[in-house]
Amino acid sequence: MSHLFYQTSQRRPLLDQARGVYMWDVDGKRYLDGSSGAMVCNIGHSNPNVLDAMRRQMEKSTFGYRLHFETEASEQLAARTAALCPEGMNKVFFVSGGSEAVESAIKLARQHALAIGQAGRWRVISRSPSYHGCTLGALAVTGYTPLTDPFAPMMREMPKIPAPRAYLDGLDPTDPATGAHYAAMLETEILAQGPGSVLAFIVEPIGGASTGALVPPVGYMQAVQEICRRYGVLLILDEVMTGAGRTGRFLGLEHWNLSPDIVVLSKGFAAGYVPLGAIAARDDLVGAVLEGGGFLHGFTYAGNPLACAAGGAVIDEIARLDLVQNAAVMGAALRHRLDALMTRHPIIGDVRGQGLLLAFELMADPVTKAPLPSALNAHQRLVDIAYEMGLIVYSRRTRDGVEGDHIMVCPPLIVTEAHLDEIADTLDAALTRLADELALAEMA
Repeated sequence: MSHLFYQTSQRRPLLDQARGVYMWDVDGKRYLDGSSGAMVCNIGHSNPNVLDAMRRQMEKSTFGYRLHFETEASEQLAARTAALCPEGMNKVFFVSGGSEAVESAIKLARQHALAIGQAGRWRVISRSPSYHGCTLGALAVTGYTPLTDPFAPMMREMPKIPAPRAYLDGLDPTDPATGAHYAAMLETEILAQGPGSVLAFIVEPIGGASTGALVPPVGYMQAVQEICRRYGVLLILDEVMTGAGRTGRFLGLEHWNLSPDIVVLSKGFAAGYVPLGAIAARDDLVGAVLEGGGFLHGFTYAGNPLACAAGGAVIDEIARLDLVQNAAVMGAALRHRLDALMTRHPIIGDVRGQGLLLAFELMADPVTKAPLPSALNAHQRLVDIAYEMGLIVYSRRTRDGVEGDHIMVCPPLIVTEAHLDEIADTLDAALTRLADELALAEMA
């Protein structure tokens, strides 16, 4: 019996150890971590250089409260984080995870509006589907029905615009007109809400689990940035999943040379070695808040020296191993393998993503894009089959969390061609078994 509880009562084997891209349970069975946990373990498991950096910090101090001391580890990581962000984003605030980081970004944006005399700005526009975290503030900007509906009476839900799912709408994502079409929805919503009431637009540069690695149409990201500037709306980029090299750039925004107001980081930022997240913001934005009475927000573990030492070591390893470039190269190779699986398995209706943030969507009809019946729970069944075969992948429902099944295939950035072959071969076998099961279910 376990005294723990999480989302469900499903049990999994007891973890014994993890190294590189592999994990072992206590019975000795090996699993390839094909999703980096929840798209977290970017540099792989048990990296000795990160562990050494953590040991060195532990010998000095494991905690220093931010109101009592500055710490070398947090100052160094803040400086390095700022250097990796667009010019002018030199202020960094540390937290312990992605939900905390999103919450912090929203509250910083609101306090900035108050500091500059724009108290009427409070609405934060986001997209549907989307996922930005599980706190009530982060859920308010999340567009994922199963996660938000139970708590709707407890929060002030924020306005949403449709995510640019061109593949479902029958539009060409390589046509600039498509990007302009979806970006115009942001301007329409700003005008509908009243420009003077809109505080920010929060968006993942490349979609995460809610949309299954959705890459925006050509011109979309540049257009939404221009719209935000036109109406004085802050642009918050949620790079919790896309950051730290996952897409073949250190930050996803680099694919479009964007200059946001706030960037949100977590997951691969500390690669699972410790809980760590951050927001980076423009100097003038933070300056106005501090001069206006200070940032009325904080967490006990903000800037924890042990966490920051681990985060700094993760950045070191990303650079030393050239993992950003490896994500680009191996991402293209993995995409090729997933495309090949789509030709062999008619149940796959779309493959998408960037770098090693990739996904494929299961469909009843790849031509009409009709989803599989939700009662089949096909995405979870494929995850379970692959798990039995020693491959860990991650799944969600693409269409507002209600239907549409996609599988995230996002291994650590240290993967090799041999690892990719193992992933593809196991998925091939798992898809074959799933198709057989679905055929039997249909016959019954």
